[in-house]
Amino acid sequence: MSTTATLSRLRAASALVLLLAAAICAARGTEATLAGRHTVYWEPEGASAGPQPLLLFSHGYGGCATQSTFLMEALAKDGYWVFAPDHRDARCGHAVNESGQFSLKEFRTPEQWTEASHADRRDDLQGLLQALQTDPRFAGRIDFSRLGLLGHSLGGYTVLGLAGAWPGWRMDGVRAVLALSPFSQPFNLRRTVAAIHVPVMFQGGTLDVGISPSVRKGDGSYEQANAPKYYVEFARSGHFVWTDLNRRHAESVIAYSEAFLDRYVKGDLASGDLTLRRRDVSRLLFDSELGRSDGPAQR
Repeated sequence: MSTTATLSRLRAASALVLLLAAAICAARGTEATLAGRHTVYWEPEGASAGPQPLLLFSHGYGGCATQSTFLMEALAKDGYWVFAPDHRDARCGHAVNESGQFSLKEFRTPEQWTEASHADRRDDLQGLLQALQTDPRFAGRIDFSRLGLLGHSLGGYTVLGLAGAWPGWRMDGVRAVLALSPFSQPFNLRRTVAAIHVPVMFQGGTLDVGISPSVRKGDGSYEQANAPKYYVEFARSGHFVWTDLNRRHAESVIAYSEAFLDRYVKGDLASGDLTLRRRDVSRLLFDSELGRSDGPAQR
């Protein structure tokens, strides 16, 4: 995969973020400061019925906690607590992020990435989890034994790292990881995706040319991952199909995400959506207790 293509794709993505940030940042959910970071959270329906499972969301580079409210709201409606912090690179509605800079050059050289790369994001989610475990507003209301991680783009990198792709990042208690167009090239090169020992679902798009090929192609993230694993690729979809900027496939994104998380975080019986290729999906790969897809990853 061309790292130049990756950089071009991310550059175009960041430009769109700035142009349409106002739409994203019409935040829903509840704002709070947790572990020293601005965080938005969505309370599950039925929260009064007892402790509910927990999802932590990591936004994309230059995105923000409220970049994917359509998905956060759907997951809360499905019975999850969903918490999303603003990382240092959060840029929605701002010309300059908290770090005072915004550069995509490092994405050109994934071979140079180490466990120190964007380790602040690791710290954000680790600190958030610890804060929730001791915060009286949430004690007794969150079931910490049912914990899932999800992230988009650099957020996908973040949650894969926390699941074990960076051994020094590993977060205890994670039951499943949902990686939405993840920047996983640093892990592919080191073959550390295989160090993840929880179920993973990758999602990509046919027009997401800078990132999705490194997930689906031979020897990419999907092939390296341990079962149970899934890969869903949406037709005619670019890097923003998982954000509020492009809801063309929102219904299917939600359906596959909920089916995966309900099975592996909640522990529910498997939904047919996990192995059913919907009309707007160009490719569905899976290798799990539910069987194995016929089509191999494309080379």
